[in-house]
Amino acid sequence: MAEKLIETISNPRQLFSDTLAVDSAEKEEVAAPTDLTDSVNSPIMRSASGSTLASTNTNDNLREKSKRQGRVYRLRPTVKQYAWGIRGADSRVARFALESGTIESIDLSAPYAELWIGTHPSGPSKLDDGTALALVVESADGQLPWLLKVLSAGKALSIQAHPDKTTAAQLHLSNPEQYKDSNHKPEMAIALTPFEAMCGFRRLSEIAVNLRRHREFANCIDVQAQLQVFTASPVDEKEQREALMALFQSFMSCDPEVSKVQLAALIKKLRSEQSKSMRASGAKHINPPNNDVSGVYSESPWERKAARAVLRLAEQFPGDAGAMAPLFLNYLLIAPGESFFMAANEPHAYVAGEILECMACSDNVVRAGLTPKHKDVQNLVDMLTYTMGGPDIEFGILEHQVPGTHTLRYTPPVPEFEVLITTVEPGYSYTMEPIQVPSVLLCVEGMGSTKSAPGPDGEEPLRAHEYDLKPGISLFLTPSSISLVLSCHESFNGPLRVARARQNLHFTL
Repeated sequence: MAEKLIETISNPRQLFSDTLAVDSAEKEEVAAPTDLTDSVNSPIMRSASGSTLASTNTNDNLREKSKRQGRVYRLRPTVKQYAWGIRGADSRVARFALESGTIESIDLSAPYAELWIGTHPSGPSKLDDGTALALVVESADGQLPWLLKVLSAGKALSIQAHPDKTTAAQLHLSNPEQYKDSNHKPEMAIALTPFEAMCGFRRLSEIAVNLRRHREFANCIDVQAQLQVFTASPVDEKEQREALMALFQSFMSCDPEVSKVQLAALIKKLRSEQSKSMRASGAKHINPPNNDVSGVYSESPWERKAARAVLRLAEQFPGDAGAMAPLFLNYLLIAPGESFFMAANEPHAYVAGEILECMACSDNVVRAGLTPKHKDVQNLVDMLTYTMGGPDIEFGILEHQVPGTHTLRYTPPVPEFEVLITTVEPGYSYTMEPIQVPSVLLCVEGMGSTKSAPGPDGEEPLRAHEYDLKPGISLFLTPSSISLVLSCHESFNGPLRVARARQNLHFTL
């Protein structure tokens, strides 16, 4: 697979490049996951001697896992082909899945949305020999506490939020078909390309501007809720949250026929305004005319960005009132190498671009718009925190830097996970020391190789763990496995870049 390699840039803002490779092929279904719960949770059966067969099976599993420790394994992730994914070989997910052996070829007409690397039952990874990764993870349930994904978004994902642990347990109990586990799902995104997303509620002052500016939006919200927005004290946080909740609940409860008509009117108005800001040649004015000169409303930059987003979403989801979401959600554009964290119970919708995403091991999603899937509006309304303002956009903390290599660490405020991105320049090597928790290594850019480092006594290890690294190749490192040397050959035209996901070793309460 051809891959474009770039020179390493010392500025963390330009840590990542948007490398694209083109392959042609077609999709393949991923094998069903191996279920580890059968032997452990089956009814206890006693032999004539009184021994517990379930206990014996469990002990056998533990002994088998013990034999597999202290090693490095190549992985085959799971691929998800949701409708919002980027199609064909333009998708990193497709190219990574092909390189990893998850699929044999790429279907140029099919969307490739997510690559899952972990042990979640909805998309478990396997070793190269077909063994379930969960059979190697040395824990009682065979589960990693985190899940690493690559996302390739060609169009917007649903307006959604992920529940906290208490809400997740309640949802799983009441509707296990829809909410398949009882865990929370905080998540962190690291951009691989320029990435667009709606994250968190706008401040009430901005929403008030949009209510005045767009009567069509206001017509989808009852008068009492609008009044709360306009009268909420700017210094009373509780009052502002109540106003925001009233507005969101009213908007989400609007009669679909009403919101559909109002959306059509809003789109017509925005397109008309957009055409007025264009010159006769079709080029857009750098500085649109002022209200007092031509009668055209002079928008602020954030208003213009929100209007463009509404038009774009309306094309992707005709008639869906969720296309108005940019009028009450923050619209973000982040650069490669930048990251943001989404806590539980915060609304968001990823719009376009490609990211690394790491999260607690869960697949719980409560949706409310921009999707043909199940919408659970009331639960979403009830669970949100109604905090205003978008997430902080951050860069990784510089973990190490020596000639030819450096590592950035992305550490969220949760105990389940963190991600380290290591860059190795051509002609250099970097030794990854063993840690006491399992981790996954994913090559995201460039080419290189791995090899076991000699021990403290200088002796070569029994297993070489020699693997070629290309974008999409992933490795599982068992806890306390031997040191692993990452090398980028001097003949290569650009650096090797790898991501390492692991339990958060820097978390403090």
